[in-house]
Amino acid sequence: MNFQRGRKKEEPEINLVPMIDVLLVILIFLVITTTYSKFSELEITLPQVAATEEERAADASKVIDVSVSAAGDYTINLTPIKFTSIESLRDALQSAANNQKNPVIIISADAKAAHQSVITVMEAARLAGYNQVTFTTEVLGDNP
Repeated sequence: MNFQRGRKKEEPEINLVPMIDVLLVILIFLVITTTYSKFSELEITLPQVAATEEERAADASKVIDVSVSAAGDYTINLTPIKFTSIESLRDALQSAANNQKNPVIIISADAKAAHQSVITVMEAARLAGYNQVTFTTEVLGDNP
């Protein structure tokens, strides 16, 4: 028995708007939390070069060792430097370079040295026109 003769049966419909909202929220979450590392899986083999002893000695002569003690004292190539200003440190770096073009500045700072002391050496190297600055570190073994 069909008591509802005049009524049409409503067709079921699926509302996609809530599903799209949920997918957009998931997409935004993934974009924000994903880290993009361009070279993390890139394996490269660096080219090798055979340098002669004369070339190695020439490269070693382009190195300026700057040490910073915990007290903030500076030495350049094992010579103590009296620090009065960044300009005096720049002049000391230039005299240690002996008119070399862009020597490598190696900063060896004590672990307890003030951060400002290291930045001062970097600023003096920049003022001198030297842009090859690197740091030395100590590799820890199995024992802490």
